[in-house]
Amino acid sequence: MLWKLLIKIFIKDSDNLKSGKVRSAYGLLAGVVGIIVNLLLFVMKLLVGLFTQSIAVTADAFNNFTDSASSLVTIIGFKLSNVPADEEHPFGHGRYEYISALIVAFMVMFVGLQFVKSSFDRILNPSPVEFETIPFVLMLISILTKIWISRFNSLIGKRIDSSALKASSFDALGDVITSSVVAFSLLMSLWTSFPLDGYIGIAVALLILYNGFKLVKETLNPLLGEAPDAELVKAIREAVMSYEYISGVHDLIIHNYGPGRCIASIHAEVPANINIVKIHNVIDDAEREISERLNIILLIHMDPINVDDEEIHETRRQIEEILLQFQQVKSMHDFRIVGEGEHKNIIFDIVIGTSGKISSDHVSKLKEAINNKVRKLHPQYNCIITVDKDFSDW
Repeated sequence: MLWKLLIKIFIKDSDNLKSGKVRSAYGLLAGVVGIIVNLLLFVMKLLVGLFTQSIAVTADAFNNFTDSASSLVTIIGFKLSNVPADEEHPFGHGRYEYISALIVAFMVMFVGLQFVKSSFDRILNPSPVEFETIPFVLMLISILTKIWISRFNSLIGKRIDSSALKASSFDALGDVITSSVVAFSLLMSLWTSFPLDGYIGIAVALLILYNGFKLVKETLNPLLGEAPDAELVKAIREAVMSYEYISGVHDLIIHNYGPGRCIASIHAEVPANINIVKIHNVIDDAEREISERLNIILLIHMDPINVDDEEIHETRRQIEEILLQFQQVKSMHDFRIVGEGEHKNIIFDIVIGTSGKISSDHVSKLKEAINNKVRKLHPQYNCIITVDKDFSDW
């Protein structure tokens, strides 16, 4: 296929998608192809539009010229996102790619608004549409070309997980729709003088606006700090749990600083009776190996737990059964018992879901309810509960 041939010719080490230079090369290739194709369509349509004195074809020619701007924005976005980290941006400039995708998304919405306006004008001020073979064939060529560009950007966008190229794919798809409406109206003019293109144009424009809004939302989310990818969350947890001595994990937080620039921190429960140097070496190996395997920066905090005390084991088991009665509680960690004699404190953290708004009053009542149930079993115990939110699973 042509897109695979272009990748083979212009991108060295194309399978090394973890490399910032390779990602930038993909973005440059997509942007340059977009500029070349749109400029060729611009020149071709402009010449035909001037020759046939067709305003519609001439206007569509300049639409292709402005489409080159979105390709240019994509190139600039990839170039800026690959700028090395500096004092002001210690985690790099990867989010520039999201910003460039946002600009393209607004361009898509602008096209939709313009199409709404022109469609309303056509309905209010209908004018006869005359079928001409050359403009019609030109529109068909333009449609096929734009379908290929949309597909090209979509495939590369999925390959390197680029929101900017996915936005460019939607932009090209919008042009396919608008050109199809023009071609359809030309064809229908052979049988009717009704301004059908205006009404179809309204429906198409609303579809473009809807897709533009979805693009804006999708590109704003990582800038605002969206929930991490569920597969990455699962991969990190399973990878950390695969190491010797680690019996549990919690408090996973992932920060996204652009494609391929994720920083994650997690707490790992380890036996308190293991030599500190020995377990520290295990944690160091886990951080290094998992970071390389998943293309992230991983930091692991050790939480020592007592594995020898029978009172702790039995009490923990009982409290875990109590917590099953509270649906909003997802898990418990950092369990320990402090104090001696008749009065002891049970200290532990619980994780609650973050899918809904949880007030401080709700949290206080939850802690009180748990404490009351524990006291019924063990009047000598007082619960000191810390409530954590699960930021990795919404």
